[in-house]
Amino acid sequence: MKSYVLWGVLTVSGGLLGIMILRNKAALQWLGMLMLQVVFSAVMLYVINLLSPYTRLELPLNAVTVGIVSLLGVPGLATLTALKLWVVG
Repeated sequence: MKSYVLWGVLTVSGGLLGIMILRNKAALQWLGMLMLQVVFSAVMLYVINLLSPYTRLELPLNAVTVGIVSLLGVPGLATLTALKLWVVG
C-alpha cells in the first residue's frame, strides 16, 4: 500500500512539473535545445560506429556516452575516443 502512495505522489508531482514546464516559453525553448543536443550527440556516435569497419573504433551508444557528448560536445567525443584507445589499446 505504501508503494502505491509513493508512486501516486511521484506521478502527480511529475505531471504538475510537466505542466509548469509546458506553460513557460523559456523553459520550453531550453527543453527543445536540450533535446536537439541529445539527438545530435546520438547521431555523432552513430556515425562513429557506422565507420567502425574502416576506423576500428567502436563507442557504445548508451545514455552515459550520449550524455557526455551532449554536455561536452566534440571535445567530449574526442575524450571518449582517446579513453577508448588508451584503455583498450
